[in-house]
Amino acid sequence: MKLLLILVGLLILLLSGMPIFTGLGLMATGLLYAVEGQIGSLGEIAFGKLDVYLLVCIPLFTFMAHVIIKSKVVDDLYAAVHGLVRHWPGGLGVATVLSCTVFAAISGSSVATALTIGTSAIPQMKRYGYPRHSAYGVVAAGGTLGILIPPSGPMVLYGVVSDTSIGALFMGGILPGLLVALLFSIFCVIRSAGDSTQERLPRATWQEISAVMRRAVWPLLLPPLILGGMYFGVFTATEAAGAGAIAAVFIAVAVYRSLTWKEFFESARETVRTTSMLFMILVGAALFSHALTILRLPALLVESVTALGVGPITFILIIMAVIVILGMFLETIAIILITTPILLPALDTLGIDPVWYGVMLMINLELALITPPVGMNLFVIKGISDAPIIDVIRGAMPYALLMLIGLIAVLVWPDLVLWLPHSMNYGL
Repeated sequence: MKLLLILVGLLILLLSGMPIFTGLGLMATGLLYAVEGQIGSLGEIAFGKLDVYLLVCIPLFTFMAHVIIKSKVVDDLYAAVHGLVRHWPGGLGVATVLSCTVFAAISGSSVATALTIGTSAIPQMKRYGYPRHSAYGVVAAGGTLGILIPPSGPMVLYGVVSDTSIGALFMGGILPGLLVALLFSIFCVIRSAGDSTQERLPRATWQEISAVMRRAVWPLLLPPLILGGMYFGVFTATEAAGAGAIAAVFIAVAVYRSLTWKEFFESARETVRTTSMLFMILVGAALFSHALTILRLPALLVESVTALGVGPITFILIIMAVIVILGMFLETIAIILITTPILLPALDTLGIDPVWYGVMLMINLELALITPPVGMNLFVIKGISDAPIIDVIRGAMPYALLMLIGLIAVLVWPDLVLWLPHSMNYGL
């Protein structure tokens, strides 16, 4: 009952429009003062949470994404993928999903993926007769892959909060991410196969494919560099972020020659702004987690789960259902940082692998991005297309069901997540 009251109080603070860091910090400060009568430990807790080497990868991956976006490579990326599949039924939809998949492995951000790919893809799909809601839906859903396909900012945050290997989480997200992208692509083909209003383009010639692939080869090499380097043990997650940032600057400056000094410093400034925001939220979550520990609330949850005799699968199903509901109202970062400290002891007691749970959490957070009323990607698509929000929601709902299928597949076959991390013995 005490835990429920605390969570309800925190939700009220966050839903009032208060910044996540402020809400977490105020709640934690109040709880600590009520229990201990002093708050002298706050500074030490904040420093301890930020004094973590792994956190270096957040600004590096963020900087890499900003540089790639400003270097304007996305048009070449989309053209290359479109050239390969444009003759398929729903070829533009498939090209959008594949472009989102590749860009997600560069940017690590769902919102950035939806915004960047949507700017190129939505006008193209409208031009060739795609229903407007279908065009909006596939971009909104494809953008969510930025959470699941590494490098992923939310994965890094979950890994830091839960003390789980970032490398294992990144490897664990690859196959489920590709599975969800495959489900999206199959749906695009099936839905378009019998639609005579959509214009079918001729198969691209080898000369056309060769031309667009030559222009896009450099950005296409970034994901293999980062993930391949990690898989074969060349890089740690943090070193991979550094290598990716250097490669992004090289591509933008030496290959595309499109990054000015002004844009370089804008990328650095945006990186500092984003990283500072995330670190402040992380400090708030650390304070909140410490307050919960002092109150023994995670331990009480473990005792309750043990007393009820709830098994791992039942517990996961309950938690996933709760997170679906939370995702309708809270941002993904808030959900990670609020729920993880509470659930970790129970996950450990039930023998639930934190990498497996983390990837299921990411899929669930993908759902949060396209479920109203607070689905961030829905508002991104509305913003870049000036579409009625109801059309964006209508287009995204079939993809929400496909994500649920992907979540069930990961629940039934844990090796979809754990096979790659086990094969490289990365943190497992």
